[in-house]
Amino acid sequence: MGDQPAAATPRGLADRSELAVIALERTRMPMVVTDPRQMANPIVMANRAFLNLTGYSATEVLGRDCSFLQGDKTDRGAVSEIREAIAEHREVTVEILNYRKDGTTFWNQLCLSPVHDDGGALLYFLVSQLDVSERRRAEELEAVERRLLREIDHRTMNVLAIVQGIVRMTRKDDVAEYAASVDARVQSLSQVHGLLAAGGWRAVPLLQLIQLQIEPYGGRRVVIAGPDVQVHPQIAQSVGLVVHELIANTARHGALSSPCGEVSIHWGEDDREGLKVRWNETGAPPPAENPAEGFGFKMMDATIGRQLGGRLTREWKADGLDTAFSIPLRDAALGA
Repeated sequence: MGDQPAAATPRGLADRSELAVIALERTRMPMVVTDPRQMANPIVMANRAFLNLTGYSATEVLGRDCSFLQGDKTDRGAVSEIREAIAEHREVTVEILNYRKDGTTFWNQLCLSPVHDDGGALLYFLVSQLDVSERRRAEELEAVERRLLREIDHRTMNVLAIVQGIVRMTRKDDVAEYAASVDARVQSLSQVHGLLAAGGWRAVPLLQLIQLQIEPYGGRRVVIAGPDVQVHPQIAQSVGLVVHELIANTARHGALSSPCGEVSIHWGEDDREGLKVRWNETGAPPPAENPAEGFGFKMMDATIGRQLGGRLTREWKADGLDTAFSIPLRDAALGA
């Protein structure tokens, strides 16, 4: 044949055909030889390592083209790359998902090399396989780990930025009140963080998010109703903090500061505005003539408007505060 060994004695060179067959059979690497001169380039020789890897018997392999190892999840691009190399009579190395006889999959590093005669005519293809499934799994785990570390870093920076804003902007007129306000807001963030961690950092129900913020203030005079809405973990802490500001304000100055006051929280979906939440208070003490907007309201404006890309409105009515805010669906991540 036209392919000569890199090093051989005259005796070895004379016996190279016999030695090649022995080497093919005894190597631990799965290998087959295909004949491109026949229709469909069928397998004409396969070693024991190949049969062990794929689970097929010799009679089930010989005379078939290698496509029987492909399945539903085999990448068509990898298949095309192999076919092009065969058509062009050139070497190629491709990683492709293959299937064993029992249906299990393995990642196959396939190396295809043409074999020519002394005149350069194509005779066979030598095809070696290497099961690289473990390496692929390790790479996938490393990629997941890197994504997780980036996500943790991103979430940590977001939380630290919120905490920094809370500490910087909370009113400092009274040291005790300042400490209590900061503690309550950080505690609110911590509760949502715990909820997200318990759920594997997946989307959390809006109902559960609201209930979590209301429970410390008692929920006997709070009516909550709305469809099943899942809030994406990236914005859950921000939404939770907005609800905390509303409930803390109504407990200090609004409906829940009065024995007969009540709060109604309803939400729904709107194709144009996304998630719409309505916070309505009744039975609250009469509002001041010109009610001041403290840090809580300023923070809600910034969170809903700038961070979440939504819209917030509020109106002080005779018997309580009426607040409404909307968040675009792409940010609120509605649905499962």
